[in-house]
Amino acid sequence: GAPADHTRWRPLLPYLEPYVTVHALDRRGRGASGDAPEYRLEREYEDVAAVVDAIAAMFGQRVDVYGHSHGGIVAFGAATLTANIHRLVLYEGWPVPDPSIYALPADVLRRMDKMLAAGDRDGVVEALFRSVEEMSDEDMAVLRSAPSWPGRVAAAHTVPREVVGETQGPIGSGAGSEDQPARPAADQRESTDPAKAAVGAVAAALRDVRLLVLAGQQHVADILDPETFATYLLDFLHGRTLSHAAGGLSG
Repeated sequence: GAPADHTRWRPLLPYLEPYVTVHALDRRGRGASGDAPEYRLEREYEDVAAVVDAIAAMFGQRVDVYGHSHGGIVAFGAATLTANIHRLVLYEGWPVPDPSIYALPADVLRRMDKMLAAGDRDGVVEALFRSVEEMSDEDMAVLRSAPSWPGRVAAAHTVPREVVGETQGPIGSGAGSEDQPARPAADQRESTDPAKAAVGAVAAALRDVRLLVLAGQQHVADILDPETFATYLLDFLHGRTLSHAAGGLSG
């Protein structure tokens, strides 16, 4: 998602790694990945497709892809460019019939630009979550304490360009064709993310889809409640449900 780097996944990884091999991606402009002088959303589709193809070649099998928020849009776009995606999980991030719903108010973008100019990168990230998700002080404090926060702050300059890209980026016509893998879409009842309003249209456009609503959860449930989220994720990917045991997890 915007503006996270690969450290965003650390709360979720302990619940996934006993069962699957995880490759956590740094999108362009963050972490260990490079950048380009100009930004286009389509280049991000190509980035993810290239990583998927490389992993598929390495292991000799297709790859399951999980994308969150902005990363979900990118993952969907990548699925139109490669046949090496097996299952695709989209968590409040998918192309919508009217991409203008992803636009931030002009005054918020102007405020972000001013904060970036003043070096207040931390403020840019908080402004994003406050304006889009109406995040509570309590949840904001949890997000700030997560391992991903420094990476988010470091990538704060990518927020305005990615928000604008979401409102303009085309999605290829290959998604949902017969040679594409099954895809689920995930939604949370308590979230204020605009993507949830169009989830029915997205699900209807896909060949094989499971739509799941996580009651009571918000836009970053995989950070705020990673154990619960991992249970649903692994059940979809492999039909494997985590069982609870004293002192930890077994399955």
